[in-house]
Amino acid sequence: MKVLVTGAAGFIGFHLVMKLLERGETVVGIDNINDYYDPELKYSRLSESGILKSNIRPREKTESEKYPQYTFIKIDLEDKSGIMNLLQVEKPDRVCHLAAQAGVRYSLTNPHAYIDSNIVGFINILEACKEIKVEHLLYASSSSVYGLNSKMPFSVHDNVDHPISLYAATKKSNELMAHAYSYLYGLPVTGLRFFTVYGPYGRPDMALFKFTKAILEDRTIDVYNHGEMERDFTYIDDIIEGVIRLIYRPPDKDREWDSKVPDPSWSVAPYKLYNIGNSNPVKLLDFISAIEKELGKKASMNLLPIQPGDVPKTWSDIKDLEKDLNYRPSIDISTGVKRFILWYRKYYNR
Repeated sequence: MKVLVTGAAGFIGFHLVMKLLERGETVVGIDNINDYYDPELKYSRLSESGILKSNIRPREKTESEKYPQYTFIKIDLEDKSGIMNLLQVEKPDRVCHLAAQAGVRYSLTNPHAYIDSNIVGFINILEACKEIKVEHLLYASSSSVYGLNSKMPFSVHDNVDHPISLYAATKKSNELMAHAYSYLYGLPVTGLRFFTVYGPYGRPDMALFKFTKAILEDRTIDVYNHGEMERDFTYIDDIIEGVIRLIYRPPDKDREWDSKVPDPSWSVAPYKLYNIGNSNPVKLLDFISAIEKELGKKASMNLLPIQPGDVPKTWSDIKDLEKDLNYRPSIDISTGVKRFILWYRKYYNR
């Protein structure tokens, strides 16, 4: 099977590529390697998969020096003709679309980046998948779509019509766009609502990375909502296990969906939404304690009000994944934090 992975130099994309290669699949990875955070970390991820920075040229194929079945192309999602041509040439069986402009807070000051990548880029992926009739398109949504929802745990069967950040609004838009294409063209599509992913090679703008770096450098960490935050932290290996299982399971279109009582998680079209999380929210102060324990250092904390666009708590209902795929996350927070810090110390010689 040939799988196209967008965002292949990103955190989740990199780990997915590696797992697919381990399974013997043929993989085509794409990424624009932008500077939202340090591009050198992205190049380091690519290097782990045999894609060397010195060999990368825009819109040209770069062959992996470790995996003969892996090819990488540097390209923007907004490049309509380039994306269409790439998929027509490569003809992947499955597409896993993970590339996006991420981050809630960045969307407050750089809104156009989210429209360009998450809306324009996504329509280009949808159009190309429609044209080549891919067997299954999976795409990254986010727990941020739950917005003002306060019913816990967050369920894919509940409506999510009140996002509180532009980032969340673009992800909700992706779900609607995907359903339209699934219904109109019979495109099998699965949306993945990720919950606070963490682990080795993680994003520097995420809490674990920022806190670890600051504590080691004896700097004060900013803790929002005065520490009264809870997050459904989910280790990267658990995320990838869920994605891998779903790649091989395109949704059916012959469900007994009732338009009089519409369930937003599925449809008469071959369309499905899943939460992928740990289903075990952790208090932010307990998360910081786990970091302190592994580092052997106490954190100096600056307690601040909650930021615009943030929600006080996330908690994933993963009953559908359990029922459909027998999926259950296995990495607890102490194990996950320990693995990240071991990677961090090695990567930065700390």
